[in-house]
Amino acid sequence: MKTSVIGYPRVGAFRELKFATEEYLNNNITKKELKSEALRLRRTHWNVQKEKGIDFISSNDFSFCDNLLDTAVLLNVVPNRYKALKLDALDEYFAMARGYQGEKGDVKALAMKKWFNTNYHYMVPEIEDETRIFIAGTKPFDEYVEANGFGIETKPVIIGPFTFLKLARFTGRKTVNDYTDDIVRAYSDILNRFNALGAEWIQFDEPYFVMDLCEEDIMLINKLYYQILSAKGNTKVLLQTYFGDTRDCYSEITKMPFDGVGLDFIEGKGSFDLIKSLSFPEDKILFAGIVNGKNIWRNNYSYTVGLITKLGKYCKNIVLNTSCSLLHVPYTVKNENALSYEYTKHLAFAEEKLEELFELKTILSSNEPASALEYRENQKLFNESRINEKKNIHATVSALSKDDFIRHPNFEEREKIQKAVLDLPLLPTTTIGSFPQTKDVKENRADYKRGEITFKEYTEFNRRKIAECIAMQDRIGLDVLVHGEFERNDMVEYFGEKLDGFLFTQKAWVQSYGTRCVKPPIIWGDVCRVKPMTVDYAVYAQSLTKKYVKGMLTGPVTILNWSFPREDISLKDCAFQIALAIRDEVLDLEANGIKIIQIDEAAIREKLPLRRSDWHSEYLDWAIPAFRLVHSSVKPETQIHTHMCYSEFEDIIKDIDDMDADVITFEAARSDLGIVDALMEAGFKTEVGPGVYDIHSPRIPSVSEIEDVLLKMLEKIPKEKLWVNPDCGLKTRGEEETVCSLENLTAAARNIRRSL
Repeated sequence: MKTSVIGYPRVGAFRELKFATEEYLNNNITKKELKSEALRLRRTHWNVQKEKGIDFISSNDFSFCDNLLDTAVLLNVVPNRYKALKLDALDEYFAMARGYQGEKGDVKALAMKKWFNTNYHYMVPEIEDETRIFIAGTKPFDEYVEANGFGIETKPVIIGPFTFLKLARFTGRKTVNDYTDDIVRAYSDILNRFNALGAEWIQFDEPYFVMDLCEEDIMLINKLYYQILSAKGNTKVLLQTYFGDTRDCYSEITKMPFDGVGLDFIEGKGSFDLIKSLSFPEDKILFAGIVNGKNIWRNNYSYTVGLITKLGKYCKNIVLNTSCSLLHVPYTVKNENALSYEYTKHLAFAEEKLEELFELKTILSSNEPASALEYRENQKLFNESRINEKKNIHATVSALSKDDFIRHPNFEEREKIQKAVLDLPLLPTTTIGSFPQTKDVKENRADYKRGEITFKEYTEFNRRKIAECIAMQDRIGLDVLVHGEFERNDMVEYFGEKLDGFLFTQKAWVQSYGTRCVKPPIIWGDVCRVKPMTVDYAVYAQSLTKKYVKGMLTGPVTILNWSFPREDISLKDCAFQIALAIRDEVLDLEANGIKIIQIDEAAIREKLPLRRSDWHSEYLDWAIPAFRLVHSSVKPETQIHTHMCYSEFEDIIKDIDDMDADVITFEAARSDLGIVDALMEAGFKTEVGPGVYDIHSPRIPSVSEIEDVLLKMLEKIPKEKLWVNPDCGLKTRGEEETVCSLENLTAAARNIRRSL
């Protein structure tokens, strides 16, 4: 029995790639130095996997930004607006990822969306009518040769043709069918080149195979792969799926001449039954995803050994695999010096999951698996109790009634009351919450954590920054202000640190997009609020201005979805526990005079099941009520906002409206305002603020550009319901560009307001 890893984290155990990339983009290091650091990281990651006994090690899972963007560049899917800049290959790549504003032109970045049901973001390829698809790059071939030079045979990983076409955006009149022949030739060329290089295996990632597929999709899969696989030669091809089961196409893909098929047995709830009822071909190897690539708890060997034993009745050849790429978990528990062994012994990050694969391989190779030392030690761990249970919280959740989730009066009545009480101008301007986390802000927080300054010194600094931020917003002319969030490290981690039931890491970074990394908290036990978390700073900020200052909170679903959740209670119960804690904070803000409260649910879609039939029964039927529970008890005149970013919301618009917020702000700038059409088609009642410019790009939008966006919005959104705001929080941006962008935003809003 052998072991395999679908993909490995790439930013470095200490975010080395993030810092090197940012240094390059800021012109502090050369292109050669950036590429040298990238090579060092690739070699390190390959060696770690080799040392841990992994048999199938991936290459081409590295990326400066995103693997789907890498695939687009490989296939020559580069929109003309980027080619027109006449940049070299790497800078053109970064222009697609971040936008470009300089002497060679001014272009926005590609759209960015969530990668299936994860917190990772991918860049959406754009296929224009003029696009010619062919192999235009050498990255996967170079990295395979590179690994070989280090004495490591790898299986190159490439996003499969079906997933690529399904996730790409066709900007002209042409459709998928117009590019099928070209993409077949391109992928056949990929196989030919790897065959010439002597590659033993190549992995085509097809996560879209676990989505709801129609008859046309099945026909396309057959058309693509029967032709592509005819070119494989001596190189074996692994079809790798993840994030669910392949119920719609299992019978087709197992008939195709793949040498291996990778199935997910963590999120793929139907994977075992498919094999049991439809069999698995003897001439193929099953790459069984049995080590969770998305959560951080140790693998229960008893369950996994039992599953592999059952699979062995139907499959002749099995490789032990991760359920998905380990991109979605941190590097190693070894770096967590502040957590005691009582906690860390229950955790497995990427490196520890490699060890789990090796131990499972050892156990399953034994004549008596249950007697193996690794097995017995694992069961001893799982027999221990690790949960901090609070019976009163369980009782409160159990006692919730239907009325706890309903706000009175209805939205239409509240809207009238709020218009009269708040007396905001037409097209009110605001931001999403955070302002730039400058070097001095980060140093102040770090100094306090290290004990180098007192709590008084720490809070006095934050108050000075808040005062500066309020004064700046007043000067710019924003209508509804924010305090800037200078005390917050992360929108989820900050609240987790103040709630009971969470664990926190030091170096457990996970890539979210590009150079952006997050450090998700770990939900260890039952969650409750110990004391107010945001009231002091909110009240202080409000005292500095006559304008309204929003209270800023993170919603329960986002806190849950952006944490590593428990596996011993339901997600629903965990969400309701967090919702009750945030509700206490909402009511305290209201009691202290905060009239507008924003409860961000940026990740509301994240755990939405990939199959539409499961949306309500497995997620929306508790996720939407969890948000309603947070604000159902506030007064009619208290205005509740929420924010959602970088995901596809069009198909759950009615459910979002049912959250019963008063104002919802959305990402829109990178998606050509597609959300606006969906809002109107659904008869959306809530007031809305589709983002008017993209904050994930350093470019500064002009006044006329924002005016054009607002005019387009006003064609479909009543002027009484439209808010004006950026796409997302401004934490990652620089101070100068932030001020310039917001000055242009308010100027544009004033100009349009006068015309109305």
